[in-house]
Amino acid sequence: MSRFLGLCTIHEPPNNRAVGKKCRQSVRFTARSLHDTNDKERTMKAVRFHQYGGPEVLTIEDIAKPTPGPGQVRIAVKAAGINPIDWKLRAGYMHAMMPIAMPAGSGFDAAGIVDAVGEGVSGVAVGDAVFGKGIDTMAEFAILQEWTAKPPGLSFEEAAGYPVAVETATRILAQVGVKPGETLLVSGAAGGVGSAVIQLAKAAGIRTIGTASASKHDYLRSLGAIPTTYGPGLPDRVAALAPQGVQAALDIAGSGVIPELVAITGDASKVLSISDLSAPQHGAKTSFEPMEAAQATKALTSAATLFTAGTFTLPVEQTFPLDRIAAAHELSAKGHVTGRLVITMH
Repeated sequence: MSRFLGLCTIHEPPNNRAVGKKCRQSVRFTARSLHDTNDKERTMKAVRFHQYGGPEVLTIEDIAKPTPGPGQVRIAVKAAGINPIDWKLRAGYMHAMMPIAMPAGSGFDAAGIVDAVGEGVSGVAVGDAVFGKGIDTMAEFAILQEWTAKPPGLSFEEAAGYPVAVETATRILAQVGVKPGETLLVSGAAGGVGSAVIQLAKAAGIRTIGTASASKHDYLRSLGAIPTTYGPGLPDRVAALAPQGVQAALDIAGSGVIPELVAITGDASKVLSISDLSAPQHGAKTSFEPMEAAQATKALTSAATLFTAGTFTLPVEQTFPLDRIAAAHELSAKGHVTGRLVITMH
């Protein structure tokens, strides 16, 4: 069973699956699939964890390939994107809000080649290259519920970093209510979501100011934002950059800046956070519920179109093989990633 909540899908596997050893090594898993003809064809390697904890609880196990249901496709994964929600779920930080059944998989973003199509799916065929959002994508095969065609010039690695970032950026730009010709402040602008926000805003005629460390200012400029540093004095720095004022602000990083963003905009209803649960205490908004599948798919398709036009990119800072998933989680949890982190399948 699966369900969408917040920025992700939680996959709740049947209770009768066997539990593997808690170690870093590959673990033999006994689940079976009725759709393939031999052991090698009906199983795959996938990231799993059997308890909450640090990166060391992640294992690579042999489990049954998933079967696509109605409205779904299965892909042979070429690359899968890392999102902060991945390690937050693994660590148990969100257990009270989003409990998950064990053993659990990991990952929501992926790009690959369609190898099975569920009932009622049209417009895509086995062999097509796609990217999208799904369930337990840190695996050799994964189910996608939202997808779009991968443009020929877009690498699988970069495409794998699009889904959650693009959906989130599209959603929060709409929810914060910023309009063409206005100025938007983005706190924590150099990561995946911030990078997507800047470029989607630019395409819509919205001016952006983005906060990041000084070493990332050239990167923000390359995306179309006016950079500034975070920390004490932010309202004064922003006022100097935007003498006509800032009409809306987005908190991506959750670094305790909501009071400052409210002061900068002069209107708490024009401040939205995707990381700070205390934002409503200051009158600001939060956004955790993803868009409906049709809307999310439209957002992915729009990003693919912008990429083809040369006006959208989400650079990949570093790639990791599947067996280094723990290192990828560690790097993501440290913050300060520029663009995206991606797992590649070989």
